[in-house]
Amino acid sequence: MQEIKNIRDVDVCGKRVLVRVNFNVPIENVKILDDTRIRATLPTLQLLLERGVAKIILLTHLGRPGGKVANEFSVAPLRARLGELIDVSRIELLENLRFDLGEEANDTAFAQKLANLGDLYVNDAFADSHRAHASIVGIPKLLPAYAGLLLEEEVTQLTQALKPPPNSLAIIGGAKLETKLPLIEKFAGLYKKVLVGGALANECTPTQDNISLPVDGVPQLKGMFDIGEQTRALWSEEIKKAEFVLWNGTVGMYEKKEYNGGTDAIAQALVDSNCRAVLGGGDTLAALGKSDLGRSSLRSDLEKSGRVFLSTGGGAMLQFLADGTLLGIEALKN
Repeated sequence: MQEIKNIRDVDVCGKRVLVRVNFNVPIENVKILDDTRIRATLPTLQLLLERGVAKIILLTHLGRPGGKVANEFSVAPLRARLGELIDVSRIELLENLRFDLGEEANDTAFAQKLANLGDLYVNDAFADSHRAHASIVGIPKLLPAYAGLLLEEEVTQLTQALKPPPNSLAIIGGAKLETKLPLIEKFAGLYKKVLVGGALANECTPTQDNISLPVDGVPQLKGMFDIGEQTRALWSEEIKKAEFVLWNGTVGMYEKKEYNGGTDAIAQALVDSNCRAVLGGGDTLAALGKSDLGRSSLRSDLEKSGRVFLSTGGGAMLQFLADGTLLGIEALKN
C-alpha cells in the first residue's frame, strides 16, 4: 500500500476523525447474530484513541432501507454492542447512512455534510470499498484521507492471494456463475488447482485441466446441493497437501443444515492442515458462524489458528481479486 497513506502515519492528536466502517451485520429481534465486522475495526479505533483523538465519528450503513428512516435498520444495537467492546466516551456512531438517498447516489452535498463533521477521514470499510457511495469516494475528495488498519490488512492479504506460492489451491463456491467464471479462469492460471463447488458446479464447464468439479453430490438428481462424501475426502486431501488455500463461497446450500456438510468438511480440513489460507464471502463466514456449537467451533478454530485470514468482504473481495484494486482504495490515492 505504498501509494496510500495509512492512519499510522498521521498526527491525530486533538483531531475529529471520520471513520467509515462496515457494521452491516446480521440482526434478528434486535440481537446481533455475528459481530465479526464490528470486532475487526477495533484495532483502528484503539489506535486512534491511544493517539489522542478528540473524537471518532463512525459512519456505517445497515441493510437496505432505501433512503427512508426505519426502526428495523437503526444502528442502536450496533452502538450497544460497540460499547461492550471498547470505551466509547470519545466515539459517536452516526445513524444509518442509507437513511439518506444521498449516500448511495454519491451526492456531493451529502458528502460535504459528512465531511464537515471531521478534520480527516479514515476508510476501514473494505467490504464497502467497491461501491461509489458518498462515504466511500465522496468524502476523500473533501478531507485528508487515510487507510485504516483493517483495510490495510485486507489489501495485504488479498494481494498475496494474487501471487500464490507454487503448490496452492483455490476453492470457489457459491452461485452466480457469470460473476465468478472470469475469476475461476484467472485462478486457473495462478493456482495449481481450482476446485469449483456450490451452485456453480451445476453450470460450470471446465475450460482448463486444473479446474475440477465434484465427483459426487447431494442429492444427485435435479442439481447438486452439496458436495458428496467422496468429494469431501478428495478435496480435504488436496487441502492438506497445499501450501496456500484461497477459498470464496460455500460448496453447498448452507442455509439448510443438511447441505452444509461439505462446507464444514473443508473448514475442518483447513483447521487440520498446516497451510496458510485466506477465505471470505458473506455466505462462507455466515455458514461457519452458524449458532450451533459445531460450526461456531470451526469458525473459532480457524480464527485461532493464526494461519487463516477471514476477509470481511463479499463482493469487495471478489472485485479486488478480479481487478487488484477497488474504488474506495483509488479514492484514497487521490
